[in-house]
Amino acid sequence: MHIISLLTTFYLQIQRNIVYFVVNQSIIYKIVVTCNIFYLLVHFKENYMDFIFMLTRGDMTIEDCLEVFDTIKDSGLKHVGFKDIGAPIATLKELNSRMKAAGMTTYLEVVSETEEDTLRSTGAALEVGVDRLMGGTCAEKILDILKGSSIEYFPFPGIPVGHPTKLGGTPELVEEQCRKFKDLGCAGVDLLAYRATESDPVELTKAAVRGFSKGYIICAGSVDSRERIRALSAAGAHAFTIGTAVFNGSYSPRKGHILSQIRDVLADASA
Repeated sequence: MHIISLLTTFYLQIQRNIVYFVVNQSIIYKIVVTCNIFYLLVHFKENYMDFIFMLTRGDMTIEDCLEVFDTIKDSGLKHVGFKDIGAPIATLKELNSRMKAAGMTTYLEVVSETEEDTLRSTGAALEVGVDRLMGGTCAEKILDILKGSSIEYFPFPGIPVGHPTKLGGTPELVEEQCRKFKDLGCAGVDLLAYRATESDPVELTKAAVRGFSKGYIICAGSVDSRERIRALSAAGAHAFTIGTAVFNGSYSPRKGHILSQIRDVLADASA
């Protein structure tokens, strides 16, 4: 953000002083246009959040995920994912292959409740070949399994409980855990901000950003409106996931097609 501020200040300085060092009006026009484009690009990048579309409903991968993906693959999505439960491993491998062929970054989110199942799902992530693994709390053991692979890992901070998963824990706990995850070599965290049961989602997000500076903060679960996306963006998050709210049409209640839902989320992610 500091770099963004410097670039913006530089732009404004050019706009104020341009008349003093350029005489030719056509050159002034070209420079002003260039500066305006630069300014828009800077602020677009500052406000933009990655939308990770999860082919999931009720915290499970949908059974017809292959057919659905073929419907949405040209929607403009760049980040897509699925859960470790709900579909056979062979289906997930084929789904991941199709996603990568479309040039997308792929995610597997672990929502298994026991450590044994979580570690088994980590092995499945290796077999499927996703780009990024989200979820789980036994970060050291998961990183050991992923060692030597190119998979980036994003653990759950806080106290995730049950299925569908809820999140306990305070901002202080989340910040402390994020620092530990950073020291372990994780790429970021997967924060269930709007699944929180005892703390404010925005405060939890701010705590994660403080604890994991320069990390990639993903907010997952119950992000179902433009207002929540904007709140997460203002808190410093880099990405969010949506699955159920697209499939049940609750993100844009007046629109019926899945592509309309996805396009509205993409538009709000860049607003």
